[in-house]
Amino acid sequence: MTEDTGSTVQENEEHDIVTYSAENGIAWIAMNRPKYNNAQNGRMTYELDDAFKRAVADDAVKVIVLRGEGKHFSAGHDIGTPGRDVHLSQDRVSMWYDHANKEGGEFLYVREAEAYLGMCRRWRDIPKPTIAAVQGACIAGGLMLAWICDLIVATDDAYFSDPVVRMGIPGVEYFAHPYELNPRIAKEFLFTGNKMGAERAWQMGMVNQISSREALLDDVTALAEKIAGMPRMGLALTKQAINHVEDLQGKRAGMEAAFAWHHFSHAHNDLVSGDKLGGFDAKAMAAANKEQDKS
Repeated sequence: MTEDTGSTVQENEEHDIVTYSAENGIAWIAMNRPKYNNAQNGRMTYELDDAFKRAVADDAVKVIVLRGEGKHFSAGHDIGTPGRDVHLSQDRVSMWYDHANKEGGEFLYVREAEAYLGMCRRWRDIPKPTIAAVQGACIAGGLMLAWICDLIVATDDAYFSDPVVRMGIPGVEYFAHPYELNPRIAKEFLFTGNKMGAERAWQMGMVNQISSREALLDDVTALAEKIAGMPRMGLALTKQAINHVEDLQGKRAGMEAAFAWHHFSHAHNDLVSGDKLGGFDAKAMAAANKEQDKS
């Protein structure tokens, strides 16, 4: 794929990083960067958006499933693979202007308002039921993709974590933590950066069903088929009603505030260390997380 930023053209050698299929009323959308644990670069984000729009436009599709190829659901946002493309322009889907030629805090704020917070809100409001099929790691930006789905089915070896406080950042951009977990558990989750296993996530109400790696797709299919038997309009209105109640409870307004604090931390990091991520890339974060796991 060739992307033109106006002054440079970059060739991305990865192919089919998002796959799509639909059968028996179910659309299957898969992140397909298993070599990088499905780390989400800009290209993947926009291809996910295209896939979701395709599923919404297809009247034969009643339920949408999001999953990840390989060992893990998603290791989060791409902060260190050869395909990292934060500096590139994209075909934007909101009314935000291009970030690629901007300086200072504007660069990252504009990009993340469009590609992270903005897109996650769009996907959360898809009028068709969505299910996340989660195996292995669901970390940081991976949480955002699972949390925009209406239901989560996780394997018994799945785990969830948001370790970005280590970067001096108060959680990922789609700040749903106090709604997916109660506030006290959300604080523990963020303060420690600890992994939360599938069993505890189910106990907290974040996960709907626990499966195994061998049975995950079969279990998700059975759940999706049951939902697909319901009237399309009934499903859409039910989803809209529950999402509306969440927003009345402050979910959308809370995210606006948390997003601002998130970007204050980026700016602070840049002023203090010269790096918006506080000096952490993918390798440094992985090493720090492994060291914490030993304690």
